[in-house]
This record gives sequence, C-alpha cells and structure tokens, in this order.
Amino acid sequence: MSRSYFSDATFRFLTQLKRNNSREWFHAHKDSYEAHLREPFLALIADLQEPIAAISPHYRADPSKIGGSLFRIHRDVRFSNNKLPYKTWSGARFFHERRREVHSPSFYLHIEPGNSFAGGGIWHPESPTLRRIRHFIADNPDAWKRATRSAAFRKEFAFHGERLTRPPRGFDPEHELIEDLKLKSFATGAPLDDALVCSPRLTGEVVRIFKRVAPLVDYLCASVDLEF
Repeated sequence: MSRSYFSDATFRFLTQLKRNNSREWFHAHKDSYEAHLREPFLALIADLQEPIAAISPHYRADPSKIGGSLFRIHRDVRFSNNKLPYKTWSGARFFHERRREVHSPSFYLHIEPGNSFAGGGIWHPESPTLRRIRHFIADNPDAWKRATRSAAFRKEFAFHGERLTRPPRGFDPEHELIEDLKLKSFATGAPLDDALVCSPRLTGEVVRIFKRVAPLVDYLCASVDLEF
C-alpha cells in the first residue's frame, strides 16, 4: 500500500541546515533530522527492497542505519576546502551485491529542496573502470544505443557530470559515439518535485524511473563483468 515518507518538515529541516551548517545547530535539531529525514528514508529503503529485487536479483536496498543504502549526512572534509560539516541533501544508493569487489553501477535516490531526483549509473569511476567502460562502449555500440538512445530514454534523461573536451587517448575521434566516450561519469536521473516527494506517489515513481534506467545499469554491469 502506498504511503508518504517525507513531508514539508523534511524540506524545512534541510533548508534550515543549509542556513545553519554547524555542529552546534545540528545537535540542537538532531531530533528533527531523525524524525523527518533519516527514519522516513530508512523506511522507504526497506519498502524498496522487493521492487528493486524484482528489477535485478543482484541489487540491494539495505535499510541498515550504518553501512546500508543511506549515505551519512556528515561530509568528509579531510581533503576539501569546504569545511562545512553536513550535507544539505540526503541520498541513498541501491547497490550491486558485489560492490565491495568491483566498482559497480548503482540505482540512486536524492532528496534535496528543489533538486530531488532518481536515477542510476556510475559516478566518477576510477581510471581502470572508466577505461573498461569506454572500451566496452566502443566495441558494443549497438547495445549502448539501445540502452541510452531510445526516444523514451532521451525524453527523460541526460547524462550528469563533465565530459572531456577532446577524445580520450586511444579512441578514434571519428567514432559514432565519441561524445559519449568523452563522459567522465555514466550517470543520469529524472527530477522529482517537492510535492511528489511528500506524496504517496513517491515509491511508484521511483520504481518507474529505476525500471526505465535499468537498461543503462545492465549495460554498465556487463562492461565490468557483473551479472544483472
């Protein structure tokens, strides 16, 4: 049965956190974080377990509080000039069962005021994985086009992230997919407006988007020798 997870209070908390991104403010409002963001998100992840397993038996929705699908709200500031301690969004990664062995594609859900989305793919793959994906696309162009060039896909999705300005080294500049081979990430998503995020329609829409993006995730799994 459909249910709502998030509410206006979810977005109020994230908006206020953006204005007051400090440990003191966060600890004073931790109850709001738990009640309006973390606990609802974990409940949604649990309810997505069955639908995601139906898309691929090799993918997991893990509602564990630590080490599961939900990203920590704490930022890793060790190597960043931005020392703000907290993310002003919340995200969940629905990952391949072999994610600890192979840098693998994921399904993803992002909750942020005015910028929520659902999608999938692989974000900033490490250099060896990036080379494997590029070579796989160059050698298997027809399957890539079926996964990413359909009218339905192009109507809803565009790839996120940066591209090289020149063809990657070792690839034919005249290759029919050279613009895709320039990608540094192979990830995409479809927007979710705030009203939908707060409605009982969220689960169904997220599952619909995951099904639509599944051929891309399937293709990327094949490129790194993972089952889908």
